[in-house]
Amino acid sequence: MKFLCARALCAAAFLLCVPSLIASAQSPAASQSTSPKPQNPNGNVILSRSIDENGGTTTQAGSGNTPQMAAAPIATDSEREAVTFTSFDMDVHLRPEVHQIAVRAQLRVRNDGKASLAHLPLQLSSQLNWERIRVDGRDTSFQVATLNADADHTGQLHEAAVTLAQPLAPGASAQLDVTYSGSITRSAQRLIAIGTPEDVALHSDWDAIDTDFTGLRGFGNVVWYPVSAVPVILGDGARLFDEIGEHKLRLAGARFNLHLTIEFPHGEAPTVALINGHSADLHVTDSANPGVEIPGVATAQLDQPALGFEAPSLVVAIRKACAGTNVTAWALPENEVAVKSWIAAASTVTPFLQGWLGQKPRAELTLIDLPDRRDAAFETGALLATSLHEAPQDQLENIMAHALTHAWMQSPRAWLSEGVAHFVGTLWIEKQQGRPKALSALEAGRPALALAEPESPGESAGQPLARAISPVFYRTKATYVLWMLRDVAGDPALSAALRAYDPIQDAVKGSGKDAGSGSFKTLVEQAGERRDLAWFFADWVDADKGLPDLSIESVFPTSQPAGNWLVAVNVANSGYASAEVPVTVRTDLTSVTQRVRVPARSKVAQRILIQGKPTQVQVNDGTVPETQASVHLKTLEEPASSSTQPATGASQPR
Repeated sequence: MKFLCARALCAAAFLLCVPSLIASAQSPAASQSTSPKPQNPNGNVILSRSIDENGGTTTQAGSGNTPQMAAAPIATDSEREAVTFTSFDMDVHLRPEVHQIAVRAQLRVRNDGKASLAHLPLQLSSQLNWERIRVDGRDTSFQVATLNADADHTGQLHEAAVTLAQPLAPGASAQLDVTYSGSITRSAQRLIAIGTPEDVALHSDWDAIDTDFTGLRGFGNVVWYPVSAVPVILGDGARLFDEIGEHKLRLAGARFNLHLTIEFPHGEAPTVALINGHSADLHVTDSANPGVEIPGVATAQLDQPALGFEAPSLVVAIRKACAGTNVTAWALPENEVAVKSWIAAASTVTPFLQGWLGQKPRAELTLIDLPDRRDAAFETGALLATSLHEAPQDQLENIMAHALTHAWMQSPRAWLSEGVAHFVGTLWIEKQQGRPKALSALEAGRPALALAEPESPGESAGQPLARAISPVFYRTKATYVLWMLRDVAGDPALSAALRAYDPIQDAVKGSGKDAGSGSFKTLVEQAGERRDLAWFFADWVDADKGLPDLSIESVFPTSQPAGNWLVAVNVANSGYASAEVPVTVRTDLTSVTQRVRVPARSKVAQRILIQGKPTQVQVNDGTVPETQASVHLKTLEEPASSSTQPATGASQPR
């Protein structure tokens, strides 16, 4: 029996070291053979790999196409923007001991441009090499050019310009079968090129394939799967971050299937695999005989109907599991004690999240220890990769409030997935430190949002929240939108809508570049007083009308019987977005607040009755983002003669 097991392990190891990917002319399905001749007489050898004496991979192309290097890029930006990937079916082989990856992928692409495409641009990290590309079951010629592009940590991409036998018409799709391989090691070239110290840069760009930890974060960090995007470099404003968001938006509806095979040295089996932030069950086969030098084999698989607003990512590591409430932490030996504080923090914030989001999350949060405590944290879906070292408990609770929300709220819409996590994070600050601290956290992001917003809808379409690609919109603005909904609809209604939200049903209403507000608007309306929120979603979610610009034009306090005062407050909005804001009148002893909706480019008069002489008027409390300020104060002076004269105190925005 042991002899049979050893033979099986030898065969598995040999298949990994010398894979022969066979493509049948009748079927795109992959198979492997150890024979130099195809098992299927109608098939063609795509490529074969062997290991040289230095441990390197020697690749020989089969009877298919051979890439040619181009002196300059062939594809245009309009062609790159036209290609949309609608399906990924990937067979990924890792040899972490030598940092290598070999991939065969079947892809479905669609021409979303306005003109037919004579060739398709496909890009990979410059650490990877194209080997063979087939279109609709036929080999095709292609040329490879090197692009300067900081979507990859090397600062360069290898772009294959794939020649098509027939131009791909607008709206039409093509099936691709591609093979590529290479070695992915840490590279911080793009950051070093702009003056970042090498040590700092390497802890930011930590993507690599290694035995202890493999982390491939996808487009924007390392392009380990085929993409088509406009090359952008760091230092060009926010263009790279917008391109990353655009990439995620275009992939939101794509199906993603990945079969992972990992070859590892005996006794060094990986213990955790995460594909696109989702835990994938590892099936490990290792030799039971220490004297037999046979590499072990581990496999895992994920089939995802739609990616959502994420870049495909892959994490494989050797870590020890520590389970907690709705969370599993995978820690390094040196952090096995510290990780208990992270688990405790998750337990502390869970009841608060249950009160807002429901009793059970849709997924379990996964924490994974990065190799070095200086490595930059990474978050995708219900995965948080960070150093799990000791930290103050209040800091860990803030992190867990945000991270665990992703386990509850798994929306295909970025403004809900990211916005709700940041919103709940500020609610936790409010609970622990008070409302002023929470509003200060909101205000910290407002100046950047005001700068990014168009001055008027006529000047620019901006970024409608439902289709936003920049973090300042789908995080900062989305957080403000949820705070405003909280005030407009009430805490019970907003909480009920978040509990009732179904990401699967919401995806049916469309995602990606064609996304609207989806089902969330209806859920909020139905959860409370069934208020018509069409005006709110029209100005704040479905379109980008910029920010309101409010001011207190004048205040008319009038004395009334029994020590009462009637205060007329005239509020103007010179912005293009409507807003419902609190208007507060204060005396030395009390205050009265009423909410008023101020339409875009309009003025509203609000009358407030208060006991005692008014001393101050405030419009907005920081929950509605504005262009210039989010709090407006006017101090009231005693009228010179008539009690009906307007107050003369100056407005004090802050």
